[in-house]
Amino acid sequence: MGESRSISETDYFLGLFLLPMSLSLEVSVGKATTIYAINGSAILLPCTFSSCFGFENLYFRWSYNNSDTYRILIDGVVKNEKSDPRVRTKDDDRITLPGSTKEKMNNISILLSDLEFSDTGKYTCFVRNPKEKDLNNSATIFLQVVDKLEEVDNTVTLIILAVVGGVIGLLVCILLLKKLVTFILKKTREKKKECLVSSSGNDNTENGLPGSKAEEKPPTKV
Repeated sequence: MGESRSISETDYFLGLFLLPMSLSLEVSVGKATTIYAINGSAILLPCTFSSCFGFENLYFRWSYNNSDTYRILIDGVVKNEKSDPRVRTKDDDRITLPGSTKEKMNNISILLSDLEFSDTGKYTCFVRNPKEKDLNNSATIFLQVVDKLEEVDNTVTLIILAVVGGVIGLLVCILLLKKLVTFILKKTREKKKECLVSSSGNDNTENGLPGSKAEEKPPTKV
C-alpha cells in the first residue's frame, strides 16, 4: 500500500511540474514547413507567440541561415500586451514588421520585399519572455525563391475521383436495377395468381357445376 501511494504522489507532483511547461511560451510559424515565392515579389514570413502567463519586455528576433551564412535580420522588444513590437536593429531595408500584439494578436511576422534567389534558406523566429524567467522558444520556416511557381498536377487526383465516382454510380445503377427486377417479378407473380384463379373458375363452369353452361336441359316432349 505504501509503495503504491508513493508512486501516485510522484505522478501527482510530476504532473504539477509539467503543467506550467505545457502552458508556457509557444512560438508558431504556421502549419507549412516550406513556402515558395517568386523572384522579385514579396513574401510574408508568419510568426505568432502565446503565453498563458503574459509577457513583459518580451524579446524577439528573426535570423536567416543557409549552408554557409547566418545573420540576424531584425530584432526588437514588445513592452506588454498593449504595445506594438518596437524594432531595435534591422539588417535589411527590404524587411518590414507589419505585425501587432494589440488585441491579443501577438503577431511578429515580417514582410520581405524584392526577393532574390539568394534569399532561399531557413528563417527562424525566436522569442524570449523575461516574465517567465527568460524562458525562450523558436520556430523555423524554409523559404524557397523560384523563377515561377509550378502548377500542381491534379491528374492523379482527378483519375481517382473519376474512378470513385464511377464505382458509386455503378453501385447506384445496380441497386436501381435490382429494385426494378424485384418489382417486375412481383407484378409477374400477381398476374399469374390472377390467371390461376380465373382459370379455376372457368373449369368449374365447364364441368357442369351449378350455374354452369353445361347444365342439362329437360327432355323435349313429343
